Amino acid sequence: MRRLFALLVLLAGLLYPFAVYYGMEHLSPRLFALLLGSLWLARALTQPSKPGSRWMAGSALAFCLLLGLADTPELLRWYPVLLNALLLALFGLSLKFGPPLIERLARLSEPDLPERAVRYTRSVTQVWAGFFLLNGLVVVALNLWAPLSWWTLYTGLIAYGLMGLLFAGEWLVRQRVRRDA
Repeated sequence: MRRLFALLVLLAGLLYPFAVYYGMEHLSPRLFALLLGSLWLARALTQPSKPGSRWMAGSALAFCLLLGLADTPELLRWYPVLLNALLLALFGLSLKFGPPLIERLARLSEPDLPERAVRYTRSVTQVWAGFFLLNGLVVVALNLWAPLSWWTLYTGLIAYGLMGLLFAGEWLVRQRVRRDA
């Protein structure tokens, strides 16, 4: 059940820009708030022990409440900004209070990381934090100054393409770092 809700939240995030593009003229923001809020609430109840789970879900639920009360279609475009801010906070706070998020993930497959790998995972965590900061700022700019079609293209395709490039680039660098070790 846990994985199902995690998958549904992920799927909702991937499809969200296209749903907004279609729904701004056809669906009530309250419906978006209800659906998103339900997914986040279910995720929070089924995955309470994940890092950042409670405050991230609380923030998303607060956004859904605001969206439902305001019933303003323009507010729908701010959800990706919230997600980027939450991910920036998750990665950034892990850098401050440790261990860095990427180190935690790396230790799942290799519990005894050498010191060099620990430094590397810290750098990768910093890169991801920077990505979420810049991505969030781009979405803010699109919200303020671009038409809905540009926002949809960026949040629905380009941002995911950039994430994929970052994943692939990091994987290539990691292979080189391992080879040189």
